[in-house]
Amino acid sequence: MHIMAIAAPRNEVEKKLLEEHHKLRARVFSGRLGWDVRVDGGCERDAFDDLGPTYILAVSEDDHVLGCARLLPAVGPTMVSDVFSSLLPDGNLHSRNALIESSRFCVDTSHEVAGRSNRAHETTLAMFAGILEWSLLAGYAEIVTVTDLRFERILSRVGWPLQRIGPVKRIGTTAAVAGILPVSSLIFEKLQPANYCSMMEFRPNTFKGAACDSSLVPCQACQKA
Repeated sequence: MHIMAIAAPRNEVEKKLLEEHHKLRARVFSGRLGWDVRVDGGCERDAFDDLGPTYILAVSEDDHVLGCARLLPAVGPTMVSDVFSSLLPDGNLHSRNALIESSRFCVDTSHEVAGRSNRAHETTLAMFAGILEWSLLAGYAEIVTVTDLRFERILSRVGWPLQRIGPVKRIGTTAAVAGILPVSSLIFEKLQPANYCSMMEFRPNTFKGAACDSSLVPCQACQKA
Protein backbone atom coordinates (compact mmCIF):
# COMPACT_ATOMS: atom_id res chain seq x y z
CA MET A 1 0.00 0.00 0.00
CA HIS A 2 1.17 3.52 -0.74
CA ILE A 3 -0.17 7.04 -0.22
CA MET A 4 -0.50 9.59 -2.99
CA ALA A 5 -1.98 13.04 -3.52
CA ILE A 6 -3.96 13.96 -6.64
CA ALA A 7 -5.37 17.36 -7.53
CA ALA A 8 -5.80 17.63 -11.29
CA PRO A 9 -5.14 14.12 -12.66
CA ARG A 10 -2.13 14.05 -15.00
CA ASN A 11 -2.72 10.71 -16.69
CA GLU A 12 -5.20 7.87 -17.16
CA VAL A 13 -3.99 6.06 -14.05
CA GLU A 14 -4.77 9.06 -11.84
CA LYS A 15 -8.14 9.55 -13.57
CA LYS A 16 -8.99 5.91 -12.85
CA LEU A 17 -7.97 6.23 -9.21
CA LEU A 18 -10.09 9.35 -8.74
CA GLU A 19 -13.08 7.63 -10.34
CA GLU A 20 -12.60 4.64 -8.05
CA HIS A 21 -12.37 6.93 -5.02
CA HIS A 22 -15.78 8.43 -5.91
CA LYS A 23 -17.19 4.88 -6.06
CA LEU A 24 -15.70 4.09 -2.65
CA ARG A 25 -17.37 7.22 -1.26
CA ALA A 26 -20.71 6.06 -2.67
CA ARG A 27 -20.35 2.60 -1.11
CA VAL A 28 -19.40 4.01 2.28
CA PHE A 29 -21.51 7.16 2.67
CA SER A 30 -24.64 6.11 0.77
CA GLY A 31 -24.48 2.33 1.07
CA ARG A 32 -22.94 1.58 4.47
CA LEU A 33 -23.81 4.72 6.42
CA GLY A 34 -27.07 5.61 4.69
CA TRP A 35 -26.26 9.31 4.31
CA ASP A 36 -28.37 11.51 2.05
CA VAL A 37 -25.70 12.12 -0.60
CA ARG A 38 -25.85 12.41 -4.38
CA VAL A 39 -24.85 9.23 -6.20
CA ASP A 40 -24.73 9.13 -9.99
CA GLY A 41 -23.41 6.16 -11.94
CA GLY A 42 -22.18 4.55 -8.75
CA CYS A 43 -20.09 7.62 -7.82
CA GLU A 44 -20.63 10.09 -4.97
CA ARG A 45 -19.82 13.71 -5.77
CA ASP A 46 -20.84 17.10 -4.45
CA ALA A 47 -20.26 20.77 -5.23
CA PHE A 48 -17.00 20.84 -3.26
CA ASP A 49 -15.42 18.43 -5.74
CA ASP A 50 -15.67 21.24 -8.31
CA LEU A 51 -13.47 23.61 -6.27
CA GLY A 52 -10.07 22.10 -7.09
CA PRO A 53 -9.46 20.03 -3.95
CA THR A 54 -6.51 17.74 -3.35
CA TYR A 55 -7.38 14.10 -2.73
CA ILE A 56 -5.25 11.93 -0.47
CA LEU A 57 -5.53 8.30 -1.52
CA ALA A 58 -4.34 5.03 -0.03
CA VAL A 59 -3.70 2.67 -2.94
CA SER A 60 -3.24 -1.10 -2.66
CA GLU A 61 -0.51 -3.19 -4.21
CA ASP A 62 -2.93 -4.07 -7.03
CA ASP A 63 -3.89 -0.41 -7.61
CA HIS A 64 -7.24 -0.27 -5.81
CA VAL A 65 -8.27 2.68 -3.65
CA LEU A 66 -8.38 1.58 -0.01
CA GLY A 67 -8.94 4.98 1.59
CA CYS A 68 -9.48 8.62 0.67
CA ALA A 69 -9.87 12.13 1.99
CA ARG A 70 -10.55 15.51 0.37
CA LEU A 71 -8.59 18.62 1.34
CA LEU A 72 -9.72 22.20 0.67
CA PRO A 73 -8.25 25.50 1.93
CA ALA A 74 -10.48 26.86 4.68
CA VAL A 75 -10.30 30.41 3.30
CA GLY A 76 -12.73 29.37 0.56
CA PRO A 77 -16.02 27.45 0.60
CA THR A 78 -15.90 24.41 2.89
CA MET A 79 -18.32 21.83 4.22
CA VAL A 80 -17.71 23.02 7.77
CA SER A 81 -18.73 26.61 7.06
CA ASP A 82 -21.29 26.11 4.28
CA VAL A 83 -23.01 22.84 5.23
CA PHE A 84 -22.31 22.29 8.94
CA SER A 85 -22.33 25.86 10.25
CA SER A 86 -24.72 24.75 13.00
CA LEU A 87 -21.76 22.91 14.56
CA LEU A 88 -19.83 26.18 14.94
CA PRO A 89 -20.30 28.27 18.10
CA ASP A 90 -21.44 31.41 16.25
CA GLY A 91 -22.07 29.87 12.86
CA ASN A 92 -18.72 31.09 11.51
CA LEU A 93 -15.47 29.20 10.96
CA HIS A 94 -13.11 32.19 11.33
CA SER A 95 -10.87 30.72 8.65
CA ARG A 96 -7.21 31.58 8.18
CA ASN A 97 -4.50 30.84 5.63
CA ALA A 98 -2.85 28.12 7.73
CA LEU A 99 -6.11 26.13 8.03
CA ILE A 100 -7.12 23.30 5.67
CA GLU A 101 -10.38 21.34 5.71
CA SER A 102 -10.47 17.55 5.52
CA SER A 103 -13.74 15.97 4.44
CA ARG A 104 -15.09 12.76 2.87
CA PHE A 105 -12.60 10.60 4.81
CA CYS A 106 -13.35 6.93 4.40
CA VAL A 107 -11.67 3.53 4.31
CA ASP A 108 -12.66 0.38 2.43
CA THR A 109 -13.26 -2.10 5.26
CA SER A 110 -14.09 -4.91 2.82
CA HIS A 111 -10.62 -5.11 1.28
CA GLU A 112 -8.78 -7.55 3.50
CA VAL A 113 -5.62 -9.45 2.60
CA ALA A 114 -4.91 -13.03 3.63
CA GLY A 115 -3.07 -13.02 6.94
CA ARG A 116 -3.74 -9.29 7.50
CA SER A 117 -7.12 -8.91 9.16
CA ASN A 118 -6.17 -5.45 10.45
CA ARG A 119 -5.85 -3.94 6.96
CA ALA A 120 -8.54 -1.31 7.63
CA HIS A 121 -6.65 -0.12 10.73
CA GLU A 122 -3.39 0.04 8.78
CA THR A 123 -5.11 2.03 6.04
CA THR A 124 -6.60 4.46 8.55
CA LEU A 125 -3.19 5.18 10.11
CA ALA A 126 -1.57 5.53 6.69
CA MET A 127 -4.30 7.98 5.66
CA PHE A 128 -3.74 10.04 8.81
CA ALA A 129 -0.02 10.16 8.02
CA GLY A 130 -0.71 11.09 4.39
CA ILE A 131 -2.98 13.97 5.36
CA LEU A 132 -0.35 15.21 7.80
CA GLU A 133 2.47 14.83 5.26
CA TRP A 134 0.61 16.81 2.59
CA SER A 135 -0.38 19.51 5.08
CA LEU A 136 3.22 19.88 6.27
CA LEU A 137 4.49 20.19 2.70
CA ALA A 138 1.81 22.73 1.88
CA GLY A 139 2.54 24.88 4.92
CA TYR A 140 -0.70 24.29 6.80
CA ALA A 141 -0.67 24.29 10.61
CA GLU A 142 -4.18 23.02 11.39
CA ILE A 143 -6.90 20.84 9.91
CA VAL A 144 -10.59 21.51 10.47
CA THR A 145 -13.06 18.67 10.08
CA VAL A 146 -16.50 17.40 11.01
CA THR A 147 -16.70 13.89 12.39
CA ASP A 148 -18.88 11.56 14.41
CA LEU A 149 -18.14 10.58 17.99
CA ARG A 150 -16.85 7.12 17.08
CA PHE A 151 -14.22 8.57 14.76
CA GLU A 152 -13.36 11.23 17.35
CA ARG A 153 -12.53 8.38 19.74
CA ILE A 154 -10.30 6.75 17.11
CA LEU A 155 -8.37 10.01 16.70
CA SER A 156 -7.89 10.24 20.45
CA ARG A 157 -6.84 6.60 20.72
CA VAL A 158 -4.04 6.96 18.15
CA GLY A 159 -2.72 10.15 19.76
CA TRP A 160 -4.22 12.83 17.52
CA PRO A 161 -7.05 14.23 19.65
CA LEU A 162 -9.62 16.55 18.10
CA GLN A 163 -10.01 19.98 19.69
CA ARG A 164 -13.74 20.64 19.57
CA ILE A 165 -14.77 24.09 18.35
CA GLY A 166 -18.51 23.66 18.82
CA PRO A 167 -21.20 21.51 20.42
CA VAL A 168 -22.15 17.96 19.53
CA LYS A 169 -25.33 17.96 17.44
CA ARG A 170 -27.38 15.29 15.74
CA ILE A 171 -27.35 15.57 11.97
CA GLY A 172 -29.65 12.96 10.50
CA THR A 173 -28.78 9.76 12.33
CA THR A 174 -25.26 10.90 13.29
CA ALA A 175 -24.03 12.71 16.40
CA ALA A 176 -21.51 15.09 14.81
CA VAL A 177 -18.92 17.56 16.05
CA ALA A 178 -16.56 20.06 14.39
CA GLY A 179 -12.98 20.37 15.55
CA ILE A 180 -9.37 21.23 14.84
CA LEU A 181 -6.46 18.80 14.43
CA PRO A 182 -2.91 20.15 14.87
CA VAL A 183 -0.31 19.59 12.15
CA SER A 184 3.33 18.96 13.11
CA SER A 185 6.25 16.77 12.12
CA LEU A 186 6.20 15.20 15.59
CA ILE A 187 2.61 14.04 15.14
CA PHE A 188 3.41 12.78 11.64
CA GLU A 189 6.35 10.73 12.94
CA LYS A 190 4.23 9.34 15.77
CA LEU A 191 1.30 8.30 13.59
CA GLN A 192 2.97 6.96 10.46
CA PRO A 193 2.97 3.14 10.36
CA ALA A 194 6.29 1.29 10.24
CA ASN A 195 5.59 0.27 6.64
CA TYR A 196 4.39 3.74 5.56
CA CYS A 197 5.11 4.34 1.88
CA SER A 198 4.48 7.71 0.25
CA MET A 199 4.50 8.49 -3.46
CA MET A 200 3.55 12.08 -2.81
CA GLU A 201 5.12 14.69 -5.04
CA PHE A 202 5.52 18.37 -4.28
CA ARG A 203 3.80 20.35 -7.04
CA PRO A 204 3.78 24.08 -6.22
CA ASN A 205 0.73 24.85 -8.36
CA THR A 206 -1.41 22.54 -6.22
CA PHE A 207 -0.15 23.70 -2.82
CA LYS A 208 -1.41 27.03 -1.52
CA GLY A 209 0.93 28.83 0.84
CA ALA A 210 3.63 26.19 0.60
CA ALA A 211 6.59 26.70 2.86
CA CYS A 212 9.29 25.30 0.57
CA ASP A 213 10.09 24.64 -3.06
CA SER A 214 11.89 21.32 -2.77
CA SER A 215 10.68 17.95 -4.03
CA LEU A 216 9.52 15.09 -1.89
CA VAL A 217 11.26 11.96 -3.12
CA PRO A 218 9.26 8.72 -2.75
CA CYS A 219 10.40 6.61 0.18
CA GLN A 220 13.14 4.02 -0.37
CA ALA A 221 10.70 1.12 -0.09
CA CYS A 222 8.58 2.59 -2.88
CA GLN A 223 11.62 3.29 -5.05
CA LYS A 224 12.61 -0.37 -4.79
CA ALA A 225 9.10 -1.62 -5.57
